[in-house]
Amino acid sequence: MVYDYVDSPVGQLLLAAEDGGLRHIAFELGRHPVWIGDDWRRDASAFTAARGQLSAYFAGELMQFDLPLAPQGSDFQLGVWAQLRRIPYGATISYGELAQRVGDPSAARAVGAANGRNPLPIVVPCHRVIGADGSLTGFGGGLATKKFLLDHEQKYAPFTLT
Repeated sequence: MVYDYVDSPVGQLLLAAEDGGLRHIAFELGRHPVWIGDDWRRDASAFTAARGQLSAYFAGELMQFDLPLAPQGSDFQLGVWAQLRRIPYGATISYGELAQRVGDPSAARAVGAANGRNPLPIVVPCHRVIGADGSLTGFGGGLATKKFLLDHEQKYAPFTLT
């Protein structure tokens, strides 16, 4: 596994990749820390594209990431994470709606748990999932970070959502 760090408006992010794809993006003070293994190797050059796209995203110039991804999870988690990538920039959906999109309307809690274990926040936009009442609910980077990301996207979204 290779890794490096990138500074961002939401703090320092740890990036880790393996098998040609991004495996982790971890917040410095995240709820699910990623520990650097003894066999990991720091390599800034492995993250040129990710660093550039994250920079463009935070500058309001990129609305959809195009990076090779290599998340690890159960089939259910991978399905949830795939659906997250279909939520448009600047939009939000509820956990219930996400459960419907993965084909099990009664699985809102399981979807929430999978959403919370997303290893690639920002790039796989789990921050776009909110409570049914519109409230901001759990986020691995903290609710202040979730609010920042949603406000940031609203600022740069090319349209107004209703």
